[in-house]
Amino acid sequence: MKKESLNTCEYCMHYGYDDEYECYVCEIDLDMDEYERFATNAVVNCPYYRGGDEYTIVRKQN
Repeated sequence: MKKESLNTCEYCMHYGYDDEYECYVCEIDLDMDEYERFATNAVVNCPYYRGGDEYTIVRKQN
């Protein structure tokens, strides 16, 4: 059974659209070790998660 994260990236204030890659990415500047943990799903709850409702997230994108 796969562990489910209580705070998913889609609802995080640091998750934004990157025009260069044409996809959504985490905007936190991770070092190589942190990036590897995230890429291999070793992190269940992101320590950088900052939630927001859809209105605050849309306001940030403008």
